Amino acid sequence: MIPEEKVREVAERISIVDVVSEYVQLRRSGGNFLGLCPFHGEKTPSFNVNPAREIFHCFGCGAGGNAFSFVMKMEGLSFPEAVKLLARKSGIEIEERQLTQAEKQSQDERHTFQRINELTTGFYRSVLSQKPEGAVAREYLERRAATGEIAEAYRLGFAPDRSDGLVQHLRANGINLESALKLGIVRKSERGWYDQFRNRLMFPIRDTKGNVIAFAGRVLDNSLPKYINSPESPLYHKSSVLFGLDMALPTIRTENSVIIVEGYFDHLALFRAGIRNVVATCGTALTATHAALIKRHAEKVYTLFDSDNAGKKATIKSMELFLEQRMPAYVITLPAGDDPDSFLSKHPANVFNEYRDKARPIFDFFVRSLLQETPPNSVNNKVKVIDELAQSFKKISSSAEKSLYGKEICRLLDIRAHEFQKQLQLSGSSPTKTHETPVPVHTGSRQVTDRSQEMLLGLMANFTEAVEAIREQGVDTLLDGDYLSLAKIILKETENAGSPDWGSLMIQLEKQELRDMLSRLLFSASQFEGMDWRTAFDDCKQSRAKKQISTKNISLRLAVIDPDSEEHAALLRQASEEIRTRKSKL
Repeated sequence: MIPEEKVREVAERISIVDVVSEYVQLRRSGGNFLGLCPFHGEKTPSFNVNPAREIFHCFGCGAGGNAFSFVMKMEGLSFPEAVKLLARKSGIEIEERQLTQAEKQSQDERHTFQRINELTTGFYRSVLSQKPEGAVAREYLERRAATGEIAEAYRLGFAPDRSDGLVQHLRANGINLESALKLGIVRKSERGWYDQFRNRLMFPIRDTKGNVIAFAGRVLDNSLPKYINSPESPLYHKSSVLFGLDMALPTIRTENSVIIVEGYFDHLALFRAGIRNVVATCGTALTATHAALIKRHAEKVYTLFDSDNAGKKATIKSMELFLEQRMPAYVITLPAGDDPDSFLSKHPANVFNEYRDKARPIFDFFVRSLLQETPPNSVNNKVKVIDELAQSFKKISSSAEKSLYGKEICRLLDIRAHEFQKQLQLSGSSPTKTHETPVPVHTGSRQVTDRSQEMLLGLMANFTEAVEAIREQGVDTLLDGDYLSLAKIILKETENAGSPDWGSLMIQLEKQELRDMLSRLLFSASQFEGMDWRTAFDDCKQSRAKKQISTKNISLRLAVIDPDSEEHAALLRQASEEIRTRKSKL
């Protein structure tokens, strides 16, 4: 394990803004930086990075922590692995120390998840290659020329049309099904455990190291849904994973370019043809995190999406992402009615490469698509076209490229340069919304909070006097669960130092829930400005006491009334409800 002084040295050497910017497109918002969260899908940015305290927090999903915990979630690494990765980037040599119990438990859990996915992959592979139930899938793959070495390279498998085939296989190998449930490969109902995937061709989804982290299941007929993907899990965040990246990396490094396709079979068709620098999205639209990931490995990107309206929209959306990343992007356009699979079944790879070499710059594709939808045959249409392309045009980073595109747009619209520039200014003159750090709105199971305990911790984070008041009152009488755990750590940290070193404290927290909670509190500091901490503290004490008295009174009354009475049954229901409510808030 890594000595604490080395962890602190790495923490002091790195900048969380630099670390996060490798994955997320950030922009300054006051004293913080704001971007789209890479851990859940969102259209309005709620992911905040605070460079002063070296922390991040998402007010949408609740994820929070420091640079180490961010890299852990993004790359699926243990804490020591994340420290080593950032140490290498900082030029710091690391010496090992013994793992703590919590770190060892986290590492063991990750190894368990990986073993479950390997067992699952092996099960699906054996059904496909050896079992009678796999015959239909073997015939399907024969028709699609995806057998032998290709099937082995992708580790293709087949989920039999049985409710508990995988469940039985995992049980036979000593797997706790609760762990498998966290990976989304099995489900649980009142009638027992059952398989998530049935009667589907299985594509394992792997990380850059080749470890299986999730699955995609495809039907063999025309039924819907065509694909089912694994849900988000401790190993899998679909907005930051590109299918086939582990297979593509050697060629990407050689050619310094990436081809993005939409489907798993599109990927397979190109790979089979010897075109290996190809990746696919995993049942989701391309995200800013995907774009940043691609930029880390290549200098140029090609999109190869369907030619229908949905494909055009996906192409144009990806253009925005690559413009923000300042990354050259091009659009490969195949003949009408063809996708990569159908095209390469009729033509050799060199013909495909000719189409790739003719790929149109993505902004040029965008402009010409606009002109097809809105012919520039009237003043209104010309203005509409300029309005549509204005924001994207302004994101072009190269001044030479912007000038050349400006001239081409003027030629296509048959307008003068100064008229074009004037309309561009008008298109961007509408007032823009200012983005401030959002107030934490707690929704969903992971975000339910106890308001009084949340306030008490907030007071501790913002008022030294409140820390001492809670120490004198007795922290165990005021807080419980994770709130109590974090409060005790803060009290210990402030015994001698007075005001905590929040960055150091964040490193000490081994439990992700505590890191999420602390980052949320630190980002909510503005809510406490000008607050009378003593009044807030007394209100929290009173609220806490009322809850405890309520539960105690119910218990006392239950002890003296007839167990068969209606009052007894009603009080039991009330007690159960209070217990459920309190448990949900922990």
